Amino acid sequence: MNDDTRHDFQEHRAAGSLPVSETVAGAILTIDLGAIRENYRRLKARLNSVRCAGVLKANGYGLGALPVASALMKEGCDIFFVALLGEGLALRKAIGPGPDIFVLNGLPPGSEAETAAAGLLPVINSALQLKAWRETARAAGRNLPAAIQVDSGMARLGMAATEVAAIVGEADTFEGVDIRFVMSHLARADEPHEAANEAQRLEFERLRKLLPSVPASLSNSSGIFLGPAYHYDLARPGAALYGVNPTPHEANPMLPVIQIHAKVAQTRAVEKGAGIGYGHTLLAQGPLRLATISFGYGDGWHRRAASAAWFEGVRLPFVGRVSMDSIILDISSLPAGTLSEGDLVELIGSSQSLDDAAGHAGTIGYEILTSLGPRFHRRYIEA
Repeated sequence: MNDDTRHDFQEHRAAGSLPVSETVAGAILTIDLGAIRENYRRLKARLNSVRCAGVLKANGYGLGALPVASALMKEGCDIFFVALLGEGLALRKAIGPGPDIFVLNGLPPGSEAETAAAGLLPVINSALQLKAWRETARAAGRNLPAAIQVDSGMARLGMAATEVAAIVGEADTFEGVDIRFVMSHLARADEPHEAANEAQRLEFERLRKLLPSVPASLSNSSGIFLGPAYHYDLARPGAALYGVNPTPHEANPMLPVIQIHAKVAQTRAVEKGAGIGYGHTLLAQGPLRLATISFGYGDGWHRRAASAAWFEGVRLPFVGRVSMDSIILDISSLPAGTLSEGDLVELIGSSQSLDDAAGHAGTIGYEILTSLGPRFHRRYIEA
């Protein structure tokens, strides 16, 4: 295996798949690491002197935790968050001992020694996790770092107010635990006029005053855009780094990060009355020219998505049902002979944004990104 092949293999393994060459793949996923770096710079500019982490959960939102981490480290990012311990272990092995890696879902029972040995920092979400981490520190004979998460009004993860009040009354509560941050998570940050945001901020203020005086963290991607009162000492953007709009009721302040292009597998002409796709959900109302592309729900494109592809700015509607490995397009608006087998059509790019595609599917950009499967040829660029 030469150096180029090894590098390609490592990048794709980090992306959750083995390398798929452009020649054999049915679709191409282009990931612009330069855009991710620029998005990080834009978020940092809004935060002024506040530190900015990078959230790499779900394999860097489906785009490859290692390539994304490497790009962010070039911008000086030295704090990462993942969701699961397994993600943290894999990332630590890939990037080495330097940056802090926090595990948002905390400590699975029995995992404490492995977490400490890997130099990972748990986000402690309960008194039981805190007790287990304290005992691990005692057994190790050294202080162990962690973050403490409180539930300020989302009812998902973190210590409830009653649990916070209970632990602060214990003399040895934080013995051996080096608390790096007290943190919480906003439930409605993408709705800036919702009173729930300020209610959560005030509850977070109340709860953190009961805990040791350490740096605080509250803002996710959208929280950064709520203003300085929500920034505290560390922001934790995820989706905005990957081009998802953190201000969905306004123009997207982030650069797009991905493009998806699918190959034409076959073209055909059909006459009036022809049944198209599974279930013949569409019967041709007149002569049509069709193209079948090598792309479907097996690649993460939602079956319920009523959408289109584009070729040189021309919209090509989906017709019939989305299949596992293929989608049929109506190409009647193109001059005959324009598309041939192997040509590429755009699914996400300059004609349709990630958020637009998600809207057609009745979902959000996060789900589109994390659904992207292993069959793409993944092309990393620094545009």
